[in-house]
Amino acid sequence: MLSRPKSTIARTARAFATVALAAVVAMAGSVDAFAQNVPVVRDAEIEALVRDYARPIFKAAGLSGDAINIVLVNDQSFNAFVAGRRMFINTGALMTAETPNEIIGVIAHEAGHIAGGHQQKLREQLERAKTMAILATLLGAGAMVAGATSNSRGLAGAGMGVMAGGGEMAQRSILAYQRTEEMTADRSAIAYLNATGQSGMGMLKTFGRFQNALSLSGAQVDPYRISHPMPQERIANLEVLVKQSPYVDKVDPPALQQRHDMMRIKIAAYMQGQAAASRLMRKNPGSLASRYGDAQMTYLFGNLASALTKTNALIKEQPKNPYFQELRGDILMKANRPKEAADAYAKAVSLDPARSGLLPVSYGQALMAIGTADSLKKAVAQINTGLGRDRENADGYRYLAQAYGELGNIPAAELATAEGHFYSGDYKNAKIFAMRAQQSMKRGEPGWLRAQDIINYAPSGKKK
Repeated sequence: MLSRPKSTIARTARAFATVALAAVVAMAGSVDAFAQNVPVVRDAEIEALVRDYARPIFKAAGLSGDAINIVLVNDQSFNAFVAGRRMFINTGALMTAETPNEIIGVIAHEAGHIAGGHQQKLREQLERAKTMAILATLLGAGAMVAGATSNSRGLAGAGMGVMAGGGEMAQRSILAYQRTEEMTADRSAIAYLNATGQSGMGMLKTFGRFQNALSLSGAQVDPYRISHPMPQERIANLEVLVKQSPYVDKVDPPALQQRHDMMRIKIAAYMQGQAAASRLMRKNPGSLASRYGDAQMTYLFGNLASALTKTNALIKEQPKNPYFQELRGDILMKANRPKEAADAYAKAVSLDPARSGLLPVSYGQALMAIGTADSLKKAVAQINTGLGRDRENADGYRYLAQAYGELGNIPAAELATAEGHFYSGDYKNAKIFAMRAQQSMKRGEPGWLRAQDIINYAPSGKKK
């Protein structure tokens, strides 16, 4: 049985004693600035799987799936949250969850926040709390002045108490509101799960995990000073609803569970090292997920020829799996065999049902490595295809800039560089390169207009 590191347990306990991240975002007033500071992880396979988990839930919640951007966060803690129209899911949550149903429950809860408009309502509550705190400060200050004028120490002390109490009252008001919204999102999640014919047991298992972590930490938590209900309270409130559902005993389809297992091993291999991946592989030796993990670890830490042999065996078993072809391309690129890598990535792109923007960019990188004029032109086309599907891929623009530069198209290279800086949140350099690109472009043409958009852009709450 795997044991959770003490540091993880401590982080879990501390999470219950802090204001919800959504509140911090709301107070900051800039979702874009917040999102750009999150350590994001990109992977076509994992993104496609999580999107498959979310699609029916979003439909049940009345949300347009295309309007919600799911972002993977490089963090080992079990957490998920929403900011604007983005849903953030930590890799730690994906790694810890043993079944798809657990993550689907998390997605359903966060969808409840979005569908319920909780972020906007929280902003309104924060404004009310701010008003309460200001009024308390003014009243307290008035009492202190009156006490000083009348030489009354008691009145002055009471004024200080009013000021301090007002801040405490405002904070407790916000936290109480957040706890209510969390419970509402929990109930909405159960409704979405029932509507899609899925069990709520994954949610109960998640809250049980939080409860165990809190107990092991030994932390003494004031339930009135936290932004989420206590795990035990959430379990008690949901258990009856979950067990009354006709889908309570429904389990995930084997093919979906297999994809989930493959995802967990992939995260472990790339982000936590050989030991973490090996522990997962030992749970189900000989399975497709374990052999996939073995091929990835051999690619990352072992012999490339052996990694290629193992990956070719996986492809033979599942010839239509785009991510096995992607791994083959990665191995061949690392082995400095770009032509063969390009062929593998081309197959990955053609097989990809999710039409990820990441795979064409990888294909374009391999074409760039070939280095001929023809391959560079093809690279530009592929990278542009990828960026058309995934507009905010900052790294993709950097590769595009390099390809344009090698072809001698400097204005296009500078505009792509501007785009890369823009989607990285470096607006200063984005504007500099956009202005440089405009100097060699015809006024009014598409590239010139896009450069002008970047020059004119002002982040929320800031002047240009």
